[in-house]
Amino acid sequence: MEQLVARLRAAGCVFAEDEARILLEAATSDGTTDPVRLESLVAARVDGLPLEHLVGWAELDGRRWLVAPGVFVPRQRSELLIREAAARALSDAAGGVTTGAAAGAAPGEAGGAVSGAAVPGCAAVDTFAPGAAAAPVLVVDLCCGCGALGGAVAARLLAAGHDVELHAADVDPVAVACAHKNLDALAAEAFAARAAGTGLPARAAGTGVSPDDVVAPARPGRLTAYTSAGDLADPLPREVWGRVDVLVANAPYVPTEAIGMMPPEAREHEPHTALDGGDDGLVILRRVIDLAPALLRPGGHLLVETGEAQVSAAVGHLEAAGLIPTVLSDDDLGATALAGTRPTA
Repeated sequence: MEQLVARLRAAGCVFAEDEARILLEAATSDGTTDPVRLESLVAARVDGLPLEHLVGWAELDGRRWLVAPGVFVPRQRSELLIREAAARALSDAAGGVTTGAAAGAAPGEAGGAVSGAAVPGCAAVDTFAPGAAAAPVLVVDLCCGCGALGGAVAARLLAAGHDVELHAADVDPVAVACAHKNLDALAAEAFAARAAGTGLPARAAGTGVSPDDVVAPARPGRLTAYTSAGDLADPLPREVWGRVDVLVANAPYVPTEAIGMMPPEAREHEPHTALDGGDDGLVILRRVIDLAPALLRPGGHLLVETGEAQVSAAVGHLEAAGLIPTVLSDDDLGATALAGTRPTA
């Protein structure tokens, strides 16, 4: 282990101890480590391949998300956006002001994830329908990548007992395929937890407590998820427009000229469409902001990430679009995000 850590550290891996543990896990089956497999993984990592692409997953908000080679790897700083988006959705749901989508599955219907339609079959065995009078919380994830951001927001809502309808879209069909698998797995996990009469992990609920401290976890809600490939909101059904409770988007915000200064893991192994934000880094973000007023219900929220140097310009664009801006930051995560709320009147 010490030699492995030293080798990774010499290759420039900042979190060499953590990476060594993950690589060992990936090379171990039934308690036995395959030395050939381990050497292959370590050699590839030393050569600069992203750890997440090597092991096939990335951790975000206490969950593992499938990440295929060539797909954008979710960053830990996105936990700020996830936390704030879920908090706003939970607050609105508690106040009875969410609307849900007319096109989505009603409480008690099938829950799952597939490109363009809900997974069939669940309704026949899933009879748990909490709060049947309440519409699902409607979440949209644009520039969704592997679906981790929208999925993590949904996981927190599900763990709090709310049904969720999630639409995830990305221009990259490879990323959409990852999102499909991730959201399908999340829906299945919630289904299994309901069937067992248990809850999702407390971390997903955003409670800040250990699962051991939860005496009687609430049964999770039901997830109905739709994944689609296309430019920003183009794939979304018309029935969703004007009804979205929470819109999240990790749009690319790196200025074109700055991509060359990014770590090789990103600039050489992630699609530039997921990184390149144009001359000032705000080209795609401005388009998302312009779409938000037509997508959100009155009182609905847009949450996006941005660079610290771009905050002023992005806030100005939020205001110009008629949204009420809030600047969010987390020094521990090194994260900056913006919330834009559609006025209720």
